[in-house]
Amino acid sequence: MKLETWKLETISCIQRRLLVITFIVTAAEKSLIQAELKQSRPFRNVEQEAFLAIQRTADELQSRAAEVLKPYGISPTQFNVLRILRGAEPKGHKCGEIGDRMVKRDPDITRLLDRMERSGLITRSRDVRDRRVVVTRITQKGLEILRKLDRPIDDFGRDLLGHVGERRLKVLLKLLDEVRTGRK
Repeated sequence: MKLETWKLETISCIQRRLLVITFIVTAAEKSLIQAELKQSRPFRNVEQEAFLAIQRTADELQSRAAEVLKPYGISPTQFNVLRILRGAEPKGHKCGEIGDRMVKRDPDITRLLDRMERSGLITRSRDVRDRRVVVTRITQKGLEILRKLDRPIDDFGRDLLGHVGERRLKVLLKLLDEVRTGRK
């Protein structure tokens, strides 16, 4: 940030002092992500800083979500699968369709589904018309876990993000859409 003297001459004394104080505070301030990462040097650019802030935030959210789900005996990834399958009831989804809808992609979706089937959370069966297709459906046990989690998950979202406010959350959503899609 560079203060230009010609601009200082056109504003009042109080405005000038506020501008100088703002300049000094802004120049000296470390960003919160810089402080959290205990980084003494500034980031190379704002894109790097934003990238790391997004990663750190996602990790924090994931960690907190895991704590909410832990008493119910499921992971965030398993919760995601159950949520997807509840929305596909009663038809179910093929393995690839589940993978396409995952919030966090799991490279080994088949093994994840194997574990969930052994836990009684899902069932898999061959499609009657095409025996090559395996359809996955949520079980009553899986539905019951989701029913028990509906309120805690809603509360979790409000507790975590409610202070930001609806208007600012909508702006955040649009910005995150731009980041994911690479478009304005």
